[in-house]
Amino acid sequence: MRFYEYESKALFRRHKMPLGQGELASSAEEAKAAAAAIDGPVVMKSQVLSGGRMKAGAVKFADTPDEAAGLFAPIMAAEVSGQTGRSVLVEEKSPVAQEYFLSVTWDGRAKQPVVLFSDMGGIDIEEVAETHPEHLSRTHFSSILPISPRIAKEAVSAVGVSGSDLNRLTPIVFELMKIFLEYDLTLAEINPLAKLEDGRFIVLDGHVDMEAEARGRHKALLAELGVQEEETRQARPPTEFEIQGRQVNEADHRGVAGNVVEFDGNLGLVIGAGGGSLTLFDAVRKHGGKPANYCEIGGNPSVNKACELTKLILAKPGVEKIAVMMNVVSNTRVDIVARGVVKGCIESGKDPKDVIAIFRIPGAWEEEGFKILEKHGVEYCDRSVSMYEAAGRAVAKMG
Repeated sequence: MRFYEYESKALFRRHKMPLGQGELASSAEEAKAAAAAIDGPVVMKSQVLSGGRMKAGAVKFADTPDEAAGLFAPIMAAEVSGQTGRSVLVEEKSPVAQEYFLSVTWDGRAKQPVVLFSDMGGIDIEEVAETHPEHLSRTHFSSILPISPRIAKEAVSAVGVSGSDLNRLTPIVFELMKIFLEYDLTLAEINPLAKLEDGRFIVLDGHVDMEAEARGRHKALLAELGVQEEETRQARPPTEFEIQGRQVNEADHRGVAGNVVEFDGNLGLVIGAGGGSLTLFDAVRKHGGKPANYCEIGGNPSVNKACELTKLILAKPGVEKIAVMMNVVSNTRVDIVARGVVKGCIESGKDPKDVIAIFRIPGAWEEEGFKILEKHGVEYCDRSVSMYEAAGRAVAKMG
């Protein structure tokens, strides 16, 4: 789940990271008051869950409180990747001498967190990596063993930073590493991290993503930041479909039937099991299919939970059929999922054999599950058919 910039900075402030003066504004009057309190030039930034704000006209500068008030409406109206702002962050405009890039994220190949640091901040880090690789360091560290400032100092010095700048940057990098681990983050990024003309360092922009499954562990923090429980917080605000998917999952504690993400395709997906959901989603797209959603199902959900998820997906405009697919399951009963999905089709006023393109869930109680599907004329396959092939069969049914 993604944080807005102002939320990321609120988290940084808890850890005494260097931040400039700023206030969040929800109206032109509040923007004027914030600029007046700063008493100097300000930068005004739309609060959206996407990058590219400057290019979209969602970041502007004002020299006076009246100018800040006048810019509020156009900033809020500016679209960034199809999103408009929920508010505007008004901050003091800082005299920057140099910009740095700092990020802590997870390296899936190394199975360790990694610090990315560059003395070329303010631009796309991908561009730096491609054109100036010597200006980007990658420093891995353990998520299990104790960490020390030495790791942070290595990351900074690797791009040639030395002297007082090295000593001032090291505690900032080290603190971001600790924040990354403490809050179960998948990304903690500062771009740019600026050196001011007077030699001080300051966080100009912050970006934080938290592991969705960690929400329960950090309820107090999320409540303090004002993050509502129904907010799924992908790279955009949640759709009504996604909010309803979360409600389906939370209405019953048994198993999982949620983590719904909306897409604009015509093939609804009821998928999951041990990474199987991502594999199956990719397989559908590889075969040329157009998924209407992503979701996860597993952990032995109840009949009602599988039924409600099915009804939600079938009610989505544009969905013609659904594909019910999982890896081989041991902790999920095939017959319960089959019963729930068939029930969901019937309660949606649809014939299961017409709308279920394929049912591929082998595992516990599969014989009983297959009998239910046979009764309703639904095409199914066992473990002899790979997940990739099953996805292909589902896409073929779409014509």
